[in-house]
Amino acid sequence: MAPAITLAAEAPTLSAANTGFMLICSALVMLMTPALAFFYGGMVRVKSTLNMLMMSFISLGIVTVLWVLYGFSMAFGTDSGSLIGWNSDWVGLSNIGLTELWDGYTIPVFVFLVFQMMFAILTPALISGALADRVKFTAWALFVALWVTVVYFPVAHWVWGAGGWAFELGVIDFAGGTAVHINAGAAALGVILVIGKRVGFKRDPMRPHSLPLVMLGAGLLWFGWFGFNAGSWLGNDDGVGALMFVNTQVATGAAVLGWLAYEKIRHGAFTTLGAASGAVSGLVAITPAGGAVSPLGAIAIGLIAGVVCAMAVGLKYKFGYDDSLDVVGVHMVGGILGSLLIGFFATGKGQSDVAGLFYGGGLDQLWKQCAGVFGVLAYSLVVSAVLAFLLDRTIGMRVSEDVEVAGIDQAEHAETAYDFSGAGGGAARTGTLPATPVAGAQSKKVDA
Repeated sequence: MAPAITLAAEAPTLSAANTGFMLICSALVMLMTPALAFFYGGMVRVKSTLNMLMMSFISLGIVTVLWVLYGFSMAFGTDSGSLIGWNSDWVGLSNIGLTELWDGYTIPVFVFLVFQMMFAILTPALISGALADRVKFTAWALFVALWVTVVYFPVAHWVWGAGGWAFELGVIDFAGGTAVHINAGAAALGVILVIGKRVGFKRDPMRPHSLPLVMLGAGLLWFGWFGFNAGSWLGNDDGVGALMFVNTQVATGAAVLGWLAYEKIRHGAFTTLGAASGAVSGLVAITPAGGAVSPLGAIAIGLIAGVVCAMAVGLKYKFGYDDSLDVVGVHMVGGILGSLLIGFFATGKGQSDVAGLFYGGGLDQLWKQCAGVFGVLAYSLVVSAVLAFLLDRTIGMRVSEDVEVAGIDQAEHAETAYDFSGAGGGAARTGTLPATPVAGAQSKKVDA
């Protein structure tokens, strides 16, 4: 018998199909930031609408530039001490070949980096919802630049970069439960503990001014999330990306039902805000887990997230922290749930052969998930609070009380979201400067 011949594994070659698919996914993830702006913008009062939109949109500018300059290198460059990456050839992206493939995959480095760029853009925008109505736009922009540099880029390396401590430990995070949602939710909590509550918190009505905008934003987020989740398998044709796509839909639908059921029992009504918030909670929870669980597991995760996140959003009134648009209750809590439930529902038949407790895998994966969850949470919470404290003590994080009461849109952007006079345009179009807020405006009980 002739001796067996061992053939070297074929080097991956550029796939036009996978490249096109990932570019589409990147565009879908980019859409999520404007979608988030609409989702948050509809949830605030009229006088803060434009500011809320701009707090998301500015991330598209700041983070894009920083990602090109050094962010991609910090997140995915050569590991240093399991904490940070660096590759000087990637600084400015000037030394990357057009057809150079990403790390054993069939897509160019440029495609991978632009896909991950969209994640980096979205994550600080998520934080903004907790700070509605009260933060200077300049201070927010500077916070975004500092935060992605010292928090997001390192955490992305921990979770997804070769050599990062969470990656090497075996923490499963398919598309960002820890790196995106827990990271943003913990940061939001850290900042609001420093800057304090809105004027009139727990006293004045602060109802959403446009629930149709909220529903539109939620629907666009749901749509874009398919690129966010399914695209994170980078076009591999082994079926895991398709599983993630299915689980994204399944868990989100289940979460809507769970949130609405809780809301009906607790408050007596099925609200549109509850449906939108439930959808986002399901999307958050399935993000880390969808490649490791079955569709039945996705239903369980969605239902649990819908109910628990609905309960969690009320904690701000009990504990007295002003999380304006429930970033902590939805993103931090939802991210924690999705990440930890992998330790119970992982089947061992998806993205890896790791099985959770309910599939005979014991508690080993659960402990790994706990390490990833609480490591990221603690780091982001503390560092974000320190950044907010330093900014508050230097340039000041908050607008004045008079500006907050009269309306941050006029003071920070010289515009209003809606023109009810029929004259057309805001102050910026007419050339009229915004009126100076008058003392005592806070006494007006208008829910504007």
